[in-house]
Amino acid sequence: MQKTKTIYYSDPLNEDFGPTPHNLKKITGNYRYNRDNIFIRFFDFLTYRFILTPIAFIYTKLIARIKLANKHLLKDLKKEGVIVYANHTHAQADAFGPPVHFFPKKVTLVTNSANVSLPILGNLTKAWGAFPLPEDYTASKRFVKEFALRLKRKGVVIIYPEAHLWPFYTGIRPFTHNNFAYSVKFNVKSYALTSTYQKNKKGKLKRIVYLDGPFTVDEKLSSKDASVKLRDAIYEVMKKRSKLSTYEKIRYVKRSE
Repeated sequence: MQKTKTIYYSDPLNEDFGPTPHNLKKITGNYRYNRDNIFIRFFDFLTYRFILTPIAFIYTKLIARIKLANKHLLKDLKKEGVIVYANHTHAQADAFGPPVHFFPKKVTLVTNSANVSLPILGNLTKAWGAFPLPEDYTASKRFVKEFALRLKRKGVVIIYPEAHLWPFYTGIRPFTHNNFAYSVKFNVKSYALTSTYQKNKKGKLKRIVYLDGPFTVDEKLSSKDASVKLRDAIYEVMKKRSKLSTYEKIRYVKRSE
């Protein structure tokens, strides 16, 4: 029989139930986002293609057996740089899934500083596409410049607008329009990637990830209004897909006031 764990929460916007290193790295003006140094690029290529990609494939296809729905959308997606907005419900699947789903494109994952703070592993995660959010003005300028460059090189940038990890959560948490300003600023197509947890015929877990889009920027609106419109469109699609989840491994219950 399936056992369901219960987690109680108070703040759906800010609570995080994922692991966090004790010593978080500060992402300030001296943080190096650009990786165009010839030796760094060679290191990135080797580790991304010959370490990350095989590990990601084994986990995604053979261990978790995650199925990607709407694969036909990948054909057009490969022609340009795009931003993909995804729900954040599994540490390993959210890290290893995108490099497999969007192969052979290079994937960048917008993360918090926790993903680049661990000794040794932090350097590898940067090579594998971890792209931490900036914490000051100078870092923000470098972040935006590198963001634009990765899109120009036809990469896929993954953003988790929920921002915090809730393992096996089967709904979509509320999120603001702020992250959607990147799609507006760079005027690129956006996609939604929604992880669902479903029961197979034997009642066991079956993972299906739905790709939807493209969503385009309404250039007739102001930047803020265009961001809000894009956020609302993607949020509604993700909510619709999340309703396909039928397997509840962890139940999240809001604490009473």
